Order: sequence, then structure tokens, then C-alpha cells
Amino acid sequence: MEINLKTLKFDADQKLVDYVNKKVARLEKFFPAGGEQLAEVTLSLGKSPDNKQAKIQTHIPGADLVIERESQTFEQAITDCVDAMKEKLTRAKEKLYEK
Repeated sequence: MEINLKTLKFDADQKLVDYVNKKVARLEKFFPAGGEQLAEVTLSLGKSPDNKQAKIQTHIPGADLVIERESQTFEQAITDCVDAMKEKLTRAKEKLYEK
């Protein structure tokens, strides 16, 4: 799975980049596709200094899935996004195979 990471209004350290890559790469097994899968991850600071925002957009055949979450840490926001995206990918896979 190819992962593109964008950070808005800050520079991410290597530890955060590694964490994002590790978590998001696990999504590949929830929607096995024949071609290359692409996930775009955007991290940004929220309106409040305590809020961090994460957005994951995946491109699968026939759809683009987007999940956005906000939390006190980037790690928690990424974990919440990945958990929600797992469910969305599972539903998309079931819908695709029903046809």
C-alpha cells in the first residue's frame, strides 16, 4: 500500500511518520485489491491548541473513502481513523462481492 503523508501547519518528526505508516499499512488486508492501493493521510492542528486532526482518504476500485477524526494527540486521531476505515473497507468489500 502506498501511503502519502501531508502535514499542515507543522513538521512531523520521524517517530510520528513511522507510527502513521505502521497503522495505515494495516488497512491493506481489509480490502485486497488487484492493483496498487493508495492512502492519503493528512495531519493538521485543530482550532484549539489541544486538538489534532487526522484525515485518511483511500482510493479503491469504484469509490474514494474518507474518514476524519479529531483528538488530543495525533496518535489517537490516527488510531480512531484507522479503526473507522477498517469498518468502511469491510462494508465496501462486502458490497462489491454481493454483486
